[in-house]
Amino acid sequence: MEIRVNPTRMEFNRLKGRLKMAQRGHKLLKDKRDELMRVFLELVRENKNLRTRVEAELSRSFANFLLASAVMSGETLEEAIMYPKAAVTLNMEKKNVMSVNVPKITFLQGEEQSSDAYPYGFANTSGELDSSIATLAEVLPSLVRLAELEKAVYLLADEIDKTRRRVNALEHVLVPQLKDTIKYISMKLDENERGALVRLMKIKDIVRGEDSA
Repeated sequence: MEIRVNPTRMEFNRLKGRLKMAQRGHKLLKDKRDELMRVFLELVRENKNLRTRVEAELSRSFANFLLASAVMSGETLEEAIMYPKAAVTLNMEKKNVMSVNVPKITFLQGEEQSSDAYPYGFANTSGELDSSIATLAEVLPSLVRLAELEKAVYLLADEIDKTRRRVNALEHVLVPQLKDTIKYISMKLDENERGALVRLMKIKDIVRGEDSA
């Protein structure tokens, strides 16, 4: 499919410059897409492995909590965990990955809080509850990292899709259109040159004929 233009030398040169830019842009976008895919696959692998570990730790914590609820009265259990003792701070920043701003979450926790995550005394609670709380405290940084990874993977996947569509539009639409149009203009220019040459030769024949007369 050609682009509708006037078949002039100026338009021919303009389209050749545009084709060169489109081809350069196509290469840059392909390089960007390939690098995005490389980073994306790395994060997907890390995300998968971390999710497996986190789910295993959460399952262990939940199992211990169920055991604790079986050996402790409901009132005692509820009172033990009613008022959390520890607190954490999350610092949200952005990291640029191939023009994509992915989240960078820093997990901040005071040393005194990380060493004592239990919001209760140990007199009336079970060891299973202690294990459940300890596991949750240990897995929290991994949960934060998992959230960071999953958001980054989502954003990169979206950017990969946009870049892929741009690459395809250049490769299968714009570049072929420009090439076809340049070829069309080149043919028209050659045709015009041949026509001008024929007219010039006729004029020369006419002039010669008048001179001989």
